[in-house]
Amino acid sequence: MKKAFFKALAKLNKVLLPSFTKQRLDVSKAKKWQLAIIGWRAYVTKNALD
Repeated sequence: MKKAFFKALAKLNKVLLPSFTKQRLDVSKAKKWQLAIIGWRAYVTKNALD
C-alpha cells in the first residue's frame, strides 16, 4: 500500500512540479525552494521504487 501511494504521488509530482533537469538548472546555483523541490522529488521517487 505504501508503494502504491508513492507511485501515485510521483505521477502527481510529475504533472504539478517543474522539472529542473529540462530547464538545465545548475544545482550549485539553485535557490532554496528549488533545492527543496529536488529533494522532495528524489524522496518520492526513492520510495516509489523500493
